[in-house]
Parts: sequence; structure tokens; C-alpha cells
Amino acid sequence: MAANFWTSSHYKQLFDQEDVDVVFPLDKEKGITLEDFKLIKMHMASYISKLAQHVKVRQRVVATAVTYMRRVYTRKSMSEYDPRLVAPTCLYLASKAEESTVQAKLLVFYIRKIYSDEKYRYEIKDILEMEMKILEALNYYLVVYHPYRSLSQLLQDASLNDISMTQLTWGVVNDTYKMDLALVHPPHLIALACIYIASVLREKDTTAWFEELRVDMNVVKNISMEILDFYENHRMIPDERFNAALNKLAFKP
Repeated sequence: MAANFWTSSHYKQLFDQEDVDVVFPLDKEKGITLEDFKLIKMHMASYISKLAQHVKVRQRVVATAVTYMRRVYTRKSMSEYDPRLVAPTCLYLASKAEESTVQAKLLVFYIRKIYSDEKYRYEIKDILEMEMKILEALNYYLVVYHPYRSLSQLLQDASLNDISMTQLTWGVVNDTYKMDLALVHPPHLIALACIYIASVLREKDTTAWFEELRVDMNVVKNISMEILDFYENHRMIPDERFNAALNKLAFKP
């Protein structure tokens, strides 16, 4: 593990938003729009989270798995890398990287339990083969830093570490993985944006504390606006909308 975020492979792999919002030609040919692309990634983040609850792994494993999945699609098309296989494989790989190993056969068991749709049904060998492809797509960079550690320290520093604020900010951080924020911004800035949102919702005056931090408040506020925009426009999207986007990829059973 890298000792410091700023010298880590994670920092070196941060993207500009416009580089994340790229639909590959193969996917475009199938009619996948940028909105479809975002929706499919959001749906797969939820899939990873649902699967993780069944196999009982920590939230950190989920966050790492979702980050891997989102990184893969900055380099590979969904037409080549079926999201319905990439999602559980990223959870499998993240469980190993985060030292909470889950057996592939357990994932296959729960996938069958959760989804009756044949398109989700993959075998152990499929997960193991996709694992090698994902490792290659990630250039074998598996280190991921998350906002959780910064969040705990920052809440304590701001004297906001009561149960109400802690639960609210952790919930907001969890929701950030439904977006591409982890690919674009350093984790401590995402943590600060979540604190900023929570402090407004809980009517806590954090102005002086933020000023002392000497961070770029424009960036913090921009991240906050992205999160709030997600809550307003994307939180409740019917499964039919996700399925319509996924069906454009039309993988053979």
C-alpha cells in the first residue's frame, strides 16, 4: 500500500471529468448515450452493493469494487466487458485487495439467488477469466484511497463527530460511489463536500472551520452541487430505465 495519497498510483490516475464522460465507439454503435453509460454504471454500483450485503463484506470493499468498475470503463467499452460480469468480478478482486476474500463460488451462488434473468448468470470460470482482464485494464494498480478515513478525522477536528452528523456524512459518502467522483477528486475533498452538505442540512455553522482549512471552497462547493444534483435527478430511477440501457448492449445468452 502506498503510504501517502499524493505519491500513490490512485493520485496519478485521477481523471478530468470530460475524460470520464466518454462513450466508446463500440458502445455508441449500439445506441448507448452518455446518459445510458452513467445509468448502467450507477446500476452496477447498486448491484455490487446488493451482492456485498449477501456475502457480508465491509463498505470499504464495496467502495473499492465500484472504483475498479468505474476505472475499467475509462479504458474499455461495455460491449467488450459485460457490466453484468464486470460488477461481481470487481467485488471478487476488491475483496482480495482489501483482505476480506470472498470465494467466487459464493458470488455465483448469490447472483443466482438475486437475479432470475439469465443475462446475469455467470459461472466461476467466467469470473476468474474476467478477473485477469480487469487486472490488465487497471494496469495492476489496485490501491484505492477512500474518503472514510479523512471523514472521521475531519469530523473530529470540526467537533462535529456526534452520532447524527457521523451517520449523515457516512451515508452521503456511500452515495458518492453512485457517481464518478472517486475518479475525479481526491478523497479528502469528497469528504469535505459531504461534511459541507451535512452541516447545511443540520444547520451547523462551519464557515470559520472551512476558512481555517485553507482548501479551495469552490471545488468543495462544486462537488457538493454534483451530489445534490444526483439526489434531485437520479436517486429514484425505475429499473425499466436501467434495463432499457443495458438491453442496448444485447449480449448473447
